Amino acid sequence: MTMTNRANVKFDGIILSTLDDLVPQDHLVRILEMTIDWKFIYPLVKPLYSDVGRHSIDPVVLFKMIFINYTFGINSMRKTCEEIKVNVAYRWFLGIDIYEEVPNYSTWSKNYQRRYKDSQVFDQIFNHIIKQGIDNGFIDTTTVFGDGTHRKANANSRKATDKEVEMIAKTYEKELLDEINEDRIKNGKKPFESLVKKEYAFDEETGKEIEVKKTKHIKESTTDPECGLFHKGEKQKCFAYTHMTMSDKHGYVLYNKVAPGNMHDSTIFSEIYDELIHMYENIKNVCLDAGFNTSPICHQILSSERTPFLPYKRPMTKKGFLKKYEYVYDEYLDVYICPNEKDLHYVTTNREGYRVYKSNPQDCEGCPFLSKCTKSKNREKVIMRHIWEKDREEAEHVRHTDEWKKIYPKRKETIERVFADAKENHGMRFTRLKGLQKNQHESLIIFSCHNLKKMGLSKQRLGLI
Repeated sequence: MTMTNRANVKFDGIILSTLDDLVPQDHLVRILEMTIDWKFIYPLVKPLYSDVGRHSIDPVVLFKMIFINYTFGINSMRKTCEEIKVNVAYRWFLGIDIYEEVPNYSTWSKNYQRRYKDSQVFDQIFNHIIKQGIDNGFIDTTTVFGDGTHRKANANSRKATDKEVEMIAKTYEKELLDEINEDRIKNGKKPFESLVKKEYAFDEETGKEIEVKKTKHIKESTTDPECGLFHKGEKQKCFAYTHMTMSDKHGYVLYNKVAPGNMHDSTIFSEIYDELIHMYENIKNVCLDAGFNTSPICHQILSSERTPFLPYKRPMTKKGFLKKYEYVYDEYLDVYICPNEKDLHYVTTNREGYRVYKSNPQDCEGCPFLSKCTKSKNREKVIMRHIWEKDREEAEHVRHTDEWKKIYPKRKETIERVFADAKENHGMRFTRLKGLQKNQHESLIIFSCHNLKKMGLSKQRLGLI
């Protein structure tokens, strides 16, 4: 048998096929192309372009390039452009023929800085894909599933400085203050002016007393000041961004909000909830994990006439001590009854929104449960009950319904799977960008890719494309 020599074939070969013939029929780019009409981008970006000057690169091409970048999990735009040069499927998707020059990798960054940075085009693209999914019956907004995940920031944890910042007021602060004062007046107490106790200091320059703002100490990155220090376990910590994300029962992302990594998920949820139900008025059930099982969140959801689906949350009591549920609350008498059948009576309502109940030290003296009840030197047991605790108890009642048992197990199949797909396939484990705005825009593109891919594959299975 003679040896075959194909060394020169690469130089002598002639392509007699069209670009369309070279792209496999089951390739993902074909699905992306047929799922939506990409011309919707033109009216969105038209106000951002001038009518004079030389012709720009087609904006659809630019956004398709960024979709290629995140859909296929390519690490950088530079590498994406290199892949487009040699990948006929990508060229077909962009509408670039085999001999046409591919846009430079810096083209996208320059267009972002000069055109898209302060625009709403990313939100509009994300919302357009969502609307397409709703109109075609792929997205069901009746029940939404929410959770937060952290994404490592482009910042060195060793390059940081200590900073004192003013504490931000909670979104529900005014409503909480009104209810606290109503409760205090009802019980013969003086109302509060604010939820924060005002402190004053002497200003030497003006010679007047000024109000001292309540502050807290944080670690601020010198590389990216807008990210936050996130503690992963007891020892490991890093700078990160938090992604508060909501999805439907099919795993389509409906909403995403990026915040500093040192913000708790429940705090972010309280801030975005009103915007979420405004965007999707058909929401009936809100399914969250145990970290969101707080009285304010339960009150917020129930007040909007939606139903919270929350799991059991283990008591935070110290080991060896009686749990709070072992003290029975009598709503009619407004007292707590301890295991020794003694009453804990209402004392006051504090600025945090908790109604304080205390036992009589004489009742506690000689009690067989004293060592398991309190370490107080005064032999006085104190129980705190949030002013919105009734809403949390209502959420606990929902947990025992058949509907909860049917819906809640789907949480791990929806939002958790969304995060897994985004991190594994779409480059969401860490970010290359700095700043909240850039990361918010990037997250919208990532979840737009996720939703578009998911909708396209669903259409393919149903034979619609």
